[in-house]
Parts: sequence; C-alpha cells; structure tokens
Amino acid sequence: PTTAYLVSGRGYGITHWHQLFTNRQLTLLSTFVEVVPTVHSRVLSQCSDAEYADAVCSYLALAVGKLADSHSSFSTYLLPRENVRNVFARQAIPMVWDFAEGNPFSYAAGTLSLVLDKVSRVVEGLPVHTNSGESRQADASKTSYMNQGSVIVTDPPYYDNISYAELSDFFYVWLRPLLRSAYPDLFTGILVPIDEEMVAAPRFENPRERFEELMEQTLSLIRERSSLEVPCSIFYAYKQEEEDRNGRRSTGWDTMLSALVIAGFQIVGTWPMRTEFSGRSNALTANTLASSIILVCRMRPADAPVATRREFVTALMCELPSALRRMQTGSIAPVDMAQAAIGPGMAVFTRYSKVLDASGEPVSVREALALINQTLDEVLAEQEGDFDADTRWALAWFDQSGFAEGDFGIAETLSKAKNTSVAGLVDAGVLESSVGKVRLLRPSELREDWDPEKERRFTVWEAVHHMVRVLDQGEPAAAEMLAKLGTNAETARELAYRLYRVCDQKGRSLEAQSYNALVQSWPEISRLAQGVAQTPRQASLMSDNGTIR
Repeated sequence: PTTAYLVSGRGYGITHWHQLFTNRQLTLLSTFVEVVPTVHSRVLSQCSDAEYADAVCSYLALAVGKLADSHSSFSTYLLPRENVRNVFARQAIPMVWDFAEGNPFSYAAGTLSLVLDKVSRVVEGLPVHTNSGESRQADASKTSYMNQGSVIVTDPPYYDNISYAELSDFFYVWLRPLLRSAYPDLFTGILVPIDEEMVAAPRFENPRERFEELMEQTLSLIRERSSLEVPCSIFYAYKQEEEDRNGRRSTGWDTMLSALVIAGFQIVGTWPMRTEFSGRSNALTANTLASSIILVCRMRPADAPVATRREFVTALMCELPSALRRMQTGSIAPVDMAQAAIGPGMAVFTRYSKVLDASGEPVSVREALALINQTLDEVLAEQEGDFDADTRWALAWFDQSGFAEGDFGIAETLSKAKNTSVAGLVDAGVLESSVGKVRLLRPSELREDWDPEKERRFTVWEAVHHMVRVLDQGEPAAAEMLAKLGTNAETARELAYRLYRVCDQKGRSLEAQSYNALVQSWPEISRLAQGVAQTPRQASLMSDNGTIR
C-alpha cells in the first residue's frame, strides 16, 4: 500500500508502509501479529467468553500499535530524556536522516514491558459499574444516529491541517490482521477509507469548496438535532494566520465560522481550555497553541436584528476590552490570545442576522475576523496608557528594532514624543548608549541586584524583563520578585501580553517564547508570591545610614 506524500509531505521515494521499518523491526512486529491471535483461543479455553477474549486481544493489539510507533526507522533520539522518541511526536511523519532503536525487551520508553504496563494500568483504572454507552463510526455529515434533542460536544476537523485518515494507515496495517475478526465492520478495507474524510487535502478536486460544503452539512445537522435547553459546544484549536489587504485572518477559522453562521448558529459563550501538552515536540521550539477554544452555540433567533458595519465595530470596541481583561486575569497564554479573541468577537457578529457594509452588502466572516484582530491590536495598544513614559518609549523602540542597535538621533527624537530622554532611560537601566548608537538591554544583561522596592526610577519594562530573567532560575525566584512588585504586578502582566503580540507579528519567535512562558507561569508564580508576602521579614539591625538601630 502506498504512503503517497506523507513523509514530510514529499514521500522521498517511500511508496509502501513496510519501508518505514528495518527488517529487524518488521520481524519483531510480525511476530507479535502472529502471536496475539493465539491468545484469543487460550482465553476462550479458560472462560468460554468470546467478548472477553476479543477485549483482551484488542488491548494487546493496541500495545502492538504503540510498539510500532517506537520501533521504526523514523524513530529518533530524545536527548533531554535519553531515550527513543516515537514517530508521532506530532501529527506527521517527519523525514529523519538517522534514527534511534532501543531494546524492545528492556524496560524503557516504547518497549514491550512499558507499553503493556501502561495498557494494564489503564484497564485497572476503568470504572467497573457505569452507565451503558455506545460508539459508532459514521459519516458526520449524513449520520442518522444523532437523536433529536441531543447534547452535542464536538471537535471538528481543522481545514487542511492534518490528514488523519492517511496517517492512520501507519497503525491500521498492524491492527487489521489482529482485529479484523473481532470488528469486521471497521476493518473491511486494506487501508483506512479516505474518500469521505472532511479535510481540504490536495487529493480532492476543489478541496476548499468540498470542505465548506461538508462542514455546512454537518453543522446544519447538528443544529437540527441539538437540544433547545442545552447549548452545543465546539472545541477548536487552529492557528493559521495569513496577511491580506483586510488584515490578519485565519483560513481555518474563516471556513469553520462561515459554516457555523450559514447553519444558523449564534455563539453565546467562549473560553479557552488548556488541552495541549507543553512538552510535545513542536512546543519545544515554536509558539504553538496551548489551548482549544470552546465555542458555546445556540440557534440564532429568527428575529435577530440587522446591524451596520459601524454598529458591529462599535459593539466590538465596547465588549472586547472587558473580555480580554478577563482572559488576561485568567492567565490565558499570549500565544492563544489572538485565537481566544475570536470567540467574544464572533459572539458579537453572530448575534445579528446580518451585518451590512456602507453599500448594503453583507460583511463576510473573513472581514469580521480582520476587524476582530484589528480591534484586538487597538485594545492592547490602549493598555499602554497604564505604562510609565520610559516603558512606552521602550515598547515603541522594541516594536521597531527589538534588542538590536539603533541610531541615537532617532532614539532621542522618540524620547521627546514619549516625554522622557535617552539619558534618563540609561539611568533607569533599560538602555545602553554608545557613540551614536543605543540598544535595549536583554534580560540576561540586567543587573542581578535590582530591587523594585528600592528603585528610584522604576519602569514596568524593567519589571517584566527581570521577571523573565529570574524565571530561568525557577518559579520560586520569580515569585520573590513578583511579591516585591506589589500593585505593579498586573501592569507588568499586561506588558508581557503586549510584548508577545509585537514579537508574534514581527516573527521574533525566541523573544515571544520568553513572554509566553512568563504569562503561562503567572498563576503558579502568584500562588508562591502570596506565601512570600505572608512570610514575616526579620528586621535589620542597621538603619539606612549605616548606624545601629
């Protein structure tokens, strides 16, 4: 069976699944495929319960699949943990130029003993007495299994992001010979059926139009069958921003939300939920989403009003600031903020039956998303009013030059506009000035004895970057610093959000990760800081002028 273009999207000459394994690995996995069915007959000989025997073999088959994930010529070495990393560290098969292989019979990551141990612990933890449930595989755009008045929670596909059906073949080719007799309806084909998959993949003709049509059919079916008393919830985590003349937008969000509006839904509530593991491989080197956005939807009333574009923008400016402050207070990761803002923004948009522009044409979801992003930038910019003059200058300079050197004359001119001076910024400890050049100091360059309680020219800019500096030493050290910030702590967090937004738009991923990590750690740092604040300090025997008290 062909793997098409799955390996890094190109194929690299790999046309069959067995080419992803060495002969030794194929021998190992094929042996288990031959052995597992014998377990079925042994279980039957002891208990005569066919369903129990099927269940035992199902768990063993899943263990074999997990073993294949770690015993492939596309498994790599994970240096931080000093063990073999599985093929699917993310939802793709990346090309590798060398691979790691461990002893399958030792007790380490990806070995038979550890895999079976994990499976057995899951089985032991499953509830014995529970309400009966039922799961079925069906086409979501056509299924008739959904009852009228159902409570629906769904996680729809993400446009062209991942072709799960094709990736599933990696495991399917091992599971099919093991489970075909137990689940004949699920393993009818040689490979996973991919023609019905709801994804905008290149293998389809007119992929975008096909995806939109299927999404509209599915959401319309959900609206017809959903409960009137209980809203339906849609989990969505997609980050794909593009630039066009209307501003930044997301193709995935654009397509899904358009289908949501056409289906007659109104968004009545949103909130990000932490669903992603921070240690996954792509999160170690990139600014990846940490959360899914939950869209809480109800049917839009038939008498929903019509609004003008100006009324929509006015409502955004009125409601989005308070929504963003709630998210910041809840320490929503900056990397999630742009996606999270879509929720309350679209809640405004979908409350209207139509939003019309000046010419009387309906405002599209794509344009609405651009307006939401624009409003987000304006709201974050308005928060600059909480910053001191030195911080406002540093933020403007950082937006332009980052931590790189810049012309002294330009810096001096900007300082006049911000009601400060280059000399004052140098005195504050945020800037380095040499012959004709100035440069913002990086967190690692700031002095280690900085104390906000004793600082005669305190800046929020310094506070944030000292927090970034001490966070590298651990959260307890950051908590001590936060406790000293007192009432300035909230303003510092606002600046961290603003700095992340600047870095994200400028493509400065390294700095962006620092600000994102600071905000994500904020709840734990705050908790530890409360303990620091409550701990009484021993009074010094010496006064400030050096005499004994």
